[in-house]
Amino acid sequence: MRAAAIPSAVGALALTLAPASTAADHGALTPSGRVPESAGVKAAAADAAARGIEWRHCPAAERLPGFVECGTVSVPVDYARPDGEQIHLTVSRARATGDSDQHLGSLVYNPGGPGGSAMKFPLYSKLGGLWKRLNASYDFVGYAPRGVGRSDPLSCQDPAEFLRGPNHSPEHPGPEFKQAMKRKAAAYAAGCAKAQPDRLRHYTTPNNARDLDVLRAALGQRKLNYLGVSYGTYIGSVYATLFPGHVRRLVLDSVVDPSPESVWYQANLDQDRAFERRWADWKSWVARHHDTYRLGHTAQQVQRSFDAVRAAVDRRPAGGTVGSKELLATYLDTGYADVTWAPYAQVLSDFREGDPEPLVKLAAPKMEKARSEENGNAVYNAVECQDAPWPRDWERWERDNTATAAVAPFNTWENAWMNLPCAYWKTQPDKPLDVGADASELPDVLLVAATHDAATPYDGALETQRRLAGSSLVTERGAGNHGVSGGNPCMDTHIERYLLDGKTPGTHAECAARPEPRPGARQRALPSANTRVAR
Repeated sequence: MRAAAIPSAVGALALTLAPASTAADHGALTPSGRVPESAGVKAAAADAAARGIEWRHCPAAERLPGFVECGTVSVPVDYARPDGEQIHLTVSRARATGDSDQHLGSLVYNPGGPGGSAMKFPLYSKLGGLWKRLNASYDFVGYAPRGVGRSDPLSCQDPAEFLRGPNHSPEHPGPEFKQAMKRKAAAYAAGCAKAQPDRLRHYTTPNNARDLDVLRAALGQRKLNYLGVSYGTYIGSVYATLFPGHVRRLVLDSVVDPSPESVWYQANLDQDRAFERRWADWKSWVARHHDTYRLGHTAQQVQRSFDAVRAAVDRRPAGGTVGSKELLATYLDTGYADVTWAPYAQVLSDFREGDPEPLVKLAAPKMEKARSEENGNAVYNAVECQDAPWPRDWERWERDNTATAAVAPFNTWENAWMNLPCAYWKTQPDKPLDVGADASELPDVLLVAATHDAATPYDGALETQRRLAGSSLVTERGAGNHGVSGGNPCMDTHIERYLLDGKTPGTHAECAARPEPRPGARQRALPSANTRVAR
């Protein structure tokens, strides 16, 4: 039986006795009604603290079990107009299971994206291990960032059209194909601008960090406990820069390089090279298990087997819906998690042996997810295109991606097509925030990363540690899983010690990689929480 926990809303209850603040209380209004964004955040946070969160049974649309509670938090579309139009963020919670004297408040989670939702994070409390131990002391709080899920969702095109297959992805795209993709990207950017002409420029990482501070206040927490994965680490780094005095515990898992010159055009080119290395790791593993999968004795032979399947599904799409684009998008998963290695090798082997059904089941577009997939992609583009300037001339894109594809052909062009709407974006992008915080302002921060991470290359963790003075970095050496928390006992020990006791291992610590997957192993089912930087 679960022990009763003191809810974090107790802090919010006391705050409801104070009157809600207005923007005028925190900064002088200009004639246009605008205030400094810092004043807008203070006003919105004060109002959220006074209101708290009204926790109720979750709506059926969230598909969450009865032990999870849901609520909403209002944040301004524009923090320079905090009394203006609002976005209603959906929030979920699993209460802490331990005694009241164990309770450390709320642990807020962001799984990445941009465009990922953490509404299912409370389900992690049932996974056991690290998560069960943390849930004894923390309420597990997830949320859908602005524009995601039911948080006033953004959509840029017909979801069914977005997900419909089959689609062709040539390894060496020619001029005609490139022109078609440019037209498609321009149309997509126009669709986003038409969908939300007044809001589009407000989908930014700094605004996501400001929203996080309003959520902190709504939870009745004086300081924030936060675990961010992948893109969620960039939100965390920006939060540490804007609100260093509001941080209590900050875990950044699989860390994005926050340097202004990296965000986001260069980051995607760096990511292409990192995925190529991780793809090579998978091919080498498959080759070592040729007796099981019969895909080749060497990585080169495994690549030829994959290329044969790629050509086959372009000649005759598997199940009528899986072409080379769908195949590549699916096998990108091997760069994210070792648990995919064995089942994905088996699916490829089955296809080569004449059975296409496992590939169809794995890679066919899931039309029932079309709305959420298109929504996630829309927010991804909105944030990345608005966070920083992108090259507007196609010649730069073609030159850089051609050079990258020469050494990293696996994902380069597909990643370019995904990001190309940023070349045609209809709003003026911001300049990236120069992330950084002094150790005298910011408490100890814990960074955890794997050296072969493809989605967030390891150099990003080193750069973040340099910028967040006094932070501690724990490295999973020789590993490549994206999102290391909850999988490696050594890494989990450091995370648990930090979140429960505030202790870090010093400037640097290392953990050995977890064992390689066994051939024939099946993929574990995990709660759905997208951690990708580029889907």
